Amino acid sequence: MAILCWNTSAGAQVPVRYAEGLVHGFLSLKTLDGTRIADGDLIQSARGMRVTTRLVFRFKDGSLHDETAIYSQRQSFRLISDHIVQKGPTFPQPIDMTIDGAKGQVTVRYTTDKGEEKVESAALKPGLDFANGLILTLLKNANPQSPPAKLGFVAATPKPQVVTLEVSSAGEEAFSTGAEGRKATHYIIHVNVGGIKGLIAPLVGKQPPDSHVWILGGAAPAFVKSEQPLYSGGPIWRIELESPAWPRTSAANR
Repeated sequence: MAILCWNTSAGAQVPVRYAEGLVHGFLSLKTLDGTRIADGDLIQSARGMRVTTRLVFRFKDGSLHDETAIYSQRQSFRLISDHIVQKGPTFPQPIDMTIDGAKGQVTVRYTTDKGEEKVESAALKPGLDFANGLILTLLKNANPQSPPAKLGFVAATPKPQVVTLEVSSAGEEAFSTGAEGRKATHYIIHVNVGGIKGLIAPLVGKQPPDSHVWILGGAAPAFVKSEQPLYSGGPIWRIELESPAWPRTSAANR
């Protein structure tokens, strides 16, 4: 068992400005040219200071992305556990990763190219906070003028790796809902691998691309969309809110 820790300074804690509660959102996952590849659900519930969030994407080819994060929201957000499963033709490397914050341990189960099942475990350095499953929540609570500069993150790879997410704001961008004009803060998330790997990653084409997240501000901040890879080495996909579609036959006609 290895000990995982950052080569850079520890990530920042994000204070709770808006307490999380009951949510069920409908999502779509598309390529950047607008082709829909998966339908998704964001399901969240809260009991006291403990919040459970589940993000599921079901792909047209039968693949599955399923992540459940449990965290506390007492003064600041703190990850308790995170479980992510990625499987099916969409994902070159099927993976099942669990982060146990109480035990300070991360376990990854994966299948090799030869069909062999492997398990990798590592201990997390005590006292560190991680943003796995929490990024959208943290950005909704962030101050747009001074977002958290660094967030810790455990990358879902066969050999678990802790990286630093460097967050910056690119200002506000206009969008609309119907005839109503609105503005969202555009956040850029850069992955800092750290150490020798971080130095050589851009040279060998393995530096992860930046992710982009748009958050509506105001009295009730809300997620608008994101453009990000869902797995290591994967393409950038767009996640957006989806409106329900009803049959063409109206209630009056029925």
